[in-house]
Amino acid sequence: MAKILIVEDEPGVVDLLRALLAAEQHTVEAFSSGQQALAALRVFKYDLVILDLKLPDLDGMEVCRQYRAHGGDAPIVMLTARGDVDDRASGLDAGADDYLAKPFHVKELSARVRALLRRPAARRADILVAGQLKLDLRTRTVEWTGRRVPLIPKEFDILAFLMRHEGEAFSAEQILERVWPSDASIQAVTIRTHIKNIRRKTEALGAATLIQHVRGLGYVFEASACSRS
Repeated sequence: MAKILIVEDEPGVVDLLRALLAAEQHTVEAFSSGQQALAALRVFKYDLVILDLKLPDLDGMEVCRQYRAHGGDAPIVMLTARGDVDDRASGLDAGADDYLAKPFHVKELSARVRALLRRPAARRADILVAGQLKLDLRTRTVEWTGRRVPLIPKEFDILAFLMRHEGEAFSAEQILERVWPSDASIQAVTIRTHIKNIRRKTEALGAATLIQHVRGLGYVFEASACSRS
């Protein structure tokens, strides 16, 4: 599960990518212009960006350069109808991580997205394990000592996010920003409710409190608690 931004001005390509990525349980947002994309990238966090080279305002390479220049570190897959070596080299020099020429096969794009999301492998593994807690991103299941934890989809997404950032504290607002689409009409109180439910459901199976609240900082997943019962 990842939050992915598509920057593409061809509606058919956007629809194809959105359907493909949503089917793989990713949260997907899309913009048709480079200026819109840069505005979103300055405010919101994304796990991966799929960026078309030819856009109606800013060139995709300029979007990439500006994003990297301001410290943006999400992996970028650059799409283009151009297939020559110079364009590929320029895209990579601008800061793209991968390059795919149109028309492309959806299976190839899917494989490249999975490969980039596995970097670093320690945080992008398909199965996350902490002590007696196991979370499977492919089947979207959570187990404590082999017993299923009955999480609803967004509870799963929150737990997966915090496990992948073990030891880091996030406010309810930051979790909302990273897990929900940017235009979602969700309030921070919803995040707090979901976290209470995660605690309740895991503790009902004998787990210690896995998600701690640190005053002034936010919520943090403690892997050490997964070894206690």
